[in-house]
Amino acid sequence: MLKIACNEKIDSNRSMSKKIRWGILGTGRIARAFAEGVSNAKNAKLHAIGSRTKESAEMFAHEWNIPLPCSSYQELAENKSIDAIYIATPHTEHVSNTLLCLENGKGVLCEKPIAVNAHQVELMIQKSKEKNVLLMEGMWSRFPPLMEKVRDILKNKEIGEVRTIQADFGFRPENIDPVGRLFNPDLAGGSLLDVGIYPISLSFMINGTPESFVTEWTKGRTGVDEQASMIFKYPNGSMALLHSSIQADTRQEAFISGTEGSIRIHKQCWKPQVMTITEWKTGNVRKIESPFIGNGFNYEIEHFSQLLLDGKKESPIMPLQESLSIISTLDKIRQRWDLRYPCD
Repeated sequence: MLKIACNEKIDSNRSMSKKIRWGILGTGRIARAFAEGVSNAKNAKLHAIGSRTKESAEMFAHEWNIPLPCSSYQELAENKSIDAIYIATPHTEHVSNTLLCLENGKGVLCEKPIAVNAHQVELMIQKSKEKNVLLMEGMWSRFPPLMEKVRDILKNKEIGEVRTIQADFGFRPENIDPVGRLFNPDLAGGSLLDVGIYPISLSFMINGTPESFVTEWTKGRTGVDEQASMIFKYPNGSMALLHSSIQADTRQEAFISGTEGSIRIHKQCWKPQVMTITEWKTGNVRKIESPFIGNGFNYEIEHFSQLLLDGKKESPIMPLQESLSIISTLDKIRQRWDLRYPCD
């Protein structure tokens, strides 16, 4: 008989005093999610917004009570009152926007994927080291308290040696716009970079870079991948089964199976708040809940801001070499598909 333990709660409250002054580059949907996240971060405050037009910057600034609207990305990057900048533009603009901000000495948190291909990421890493400035990929799913607990469980071998990872992220958009961000090859659209990177990043966090992989994809009418499946194999024989889709809703869960137990991260695994841990020998089952404070972006914002306050130049949770390894693997996957973006 299974033994069900009382639910565990994770305390995500932190005491922080100093605040990093943030600017946001771009005014789209993800910029609004980030702005909401800053409002719940204890060591950060919104100071500036940058857009290509004065009107857009002023509208966003009014909406979020931001004191400094900037009518160009250059103006934002050059402003000396800003400590850090979040890159909230489409994938294809990440490299140029990041290089601009790094060149001007700003810490940069760049929304995932950090760039479209490995060459672009290498340029960004090189510039961050040249300028001695903090750079991090905005893989926000790594930073919630529940994901910290997952890493602790794995480090302490509570489920033994990991043998299998299964994770997916699929959804069907309400509006299938061939020139929109999701389906437009000119914007590096498709499921792989938009949602597939979540299960892939999870597998990297757990097992690192695979030694080999197999993959299949479904090519949409605009030429982008609308579904993709990957199987990663690791040197110790462990495997990861990963899937992404912009054709259909999937379970959006992750299941990590080890030699002594398992972890199930419930829907949505890319927005981790609930997991179940099962011990094979005893039959014990623990359910751990960690509801977000805010919308979840606040955790990566607090992490990045604290790195800046501590004078750090790289994140131990989302290191640059891992971001490079991930995008290099995505490049190899696309090579197998014979899929190239115009910006490659």
